[in-house]
Amino acid sequence: MSYPFFSLTKTKRIRPIDYHAGDVTIRVEGTTEHGLATIWDADVLIWAASQIIEARDAGIETSRLLVATPYEILNFAGRGTSGRDYLRLKAALDRLQSTSVATSIRMPSSRRLHRFSWLNEWKERSSGEGRPVGLELVVPDWFYATVLDSSRVLTLDRAYFRLTGGIARWLYRLARKHAGKQPDGWRFDFRHLHARSGSLARYADFAVDLRRIARSESLLGYRVDIERSRRGAEILHVRAAPTHRIDRTVSELAARFRVGDKL
Repeated sequence: MSYPFFSLTKTKRIRPIDYHAGDVTIRVEGTTEHGLATIWDADVLIWAASQIIEARDAGIETSRLLVATPYEILNFAGRGTSGRDYLRLKAALDRLQSTSVATSIRMPSSRRLHRFSWLNEWKERSSGEGRPVGLELVVPDWFYATVLDSSRVLTLDRAYFRLTGGIARWLYRLARKHAGKQPDGWRFDFRHLHARSGSLARYADFAVDLRRIARSESLLGYRVDIERSRRGAEILHVRAAPTHRIDRTVSELAARFRVGDKL
């Protein structure tokens, strides 16, 4: 959730994401036709994770194959359900299927890479008369196994889908990963955040977005403040908001809105 696996802009991105830090290596590549999968496209993966978990908890047999209508996915993510929204969903599925990721995360040796796409395949279903009736998606083995492992699952605030900025969405996922259980939260150097996000934005513009988020004082259950290091570098301090807010969010959403920590 906290690594640069997705483009943070809605504009087509062709330039790959290259990230190296310690033993962690990530390279994300897209096609000229579709570009890289975006952090908004990842809403489809959040939906898929929620369906697998909900079925498992209900005692229903699960698999990597998911069948749904476009309306179900769009409605889950708080999107519109017009014909244009359906076309945007299909474009998102194309990007998820065509984006290639190579990473050393969770590999026995940092020299070995795991290569995958976010979706193995997807197709439109139709009736005998040729009328479209839904979609079929096949998620990768690692994604399916991760979702079924409760220790690697984090809840997401339902309001996450209303975040319009790619940086805000990525920062919230970072907070859920790192600051959720820390008494004093987590501190992130601005330049470290810029490198870790994989954003193509200039550092100065990226910093402006962080300051804007900090001025709002909160980010879906997290308090966001700006501090200064002894050398004057800007640091983002992210910590959990009052307990009652977090408790309410978790109790309301734990059953449905979850995501594996590899996303």
